[in-house]
Amino acid sequence: MSQIILASQSPRRKELLEQIGLEFEICPAKGEEVITKTIPEEVVMELSKQKAEEVASMVSSFGEEHKDITTPSDILVIGADTVVAYDGKILGKPVDEADAKRMLTMLSGNTHSVFTGVTLVLIDKSGRAGELVFYEKTNVKMHAMSEAEIDRYIATGEPMDKAGSYGIQGKCAIYIEKIDGDYNNVVGLPIARIYQELKNIGIDIHLW
Repeated sequence: MSQIILASQSPRRKELLEQIGLEFEICPAKGEEVITKTIPEEVVMELSKQKAEEVASMVSSFGEEHKDITTPSDILVIGADTVVAYDGKILGKPVDEADAKRMLTMLSGNTHSVFTGVTLVLIDKSGRAGELVFYEKTNVKMHAMSEAEIDRYIATGEPMDKAGSYGIQGKCAIYIEKIDGDYNNVVGLPIARIYQELKNIGIDIHLW
């Protein structure tokens, strides 16, 4: 018996894994994020690694302490972190509506980048572990937004829990002019890249 664990409570990542027909458990990382990097792609890889390794260590220690109630299995833990970056600066989730307006005004009419870092931790039945760490980048060009359009979008509440203050799969879709790269990466998880990375090391995720 094998198991896939998503180390995230993001509903968007959950939907993307369900979209490709995977069965998995959700066990979000709870530890404090520690950022030592400044370059966006390095930050997302660092954070995804922290999340995946935290959950993997929890699963591993639980298995050691509860051998009588756990089934030996191969385990794949998926950790991910997504940031929006413009002009080399990372734009996180807005702290309030004024912060959301600042970010959207910055992105309006311009091209920004979305980085998602992914860490895949693999643990086999004997407890041996290995991991893959990578990132995916997508460039997004937004149409110019008037102040009224920005205010109207913020009033929907959608920007408040989104990196960069917008959701490409939601109400902000009407302001996206074009993207260069993986759309799902902007949503929060580059599922095609994950599939290909696992395939390259001989793992068919659908047979896990």
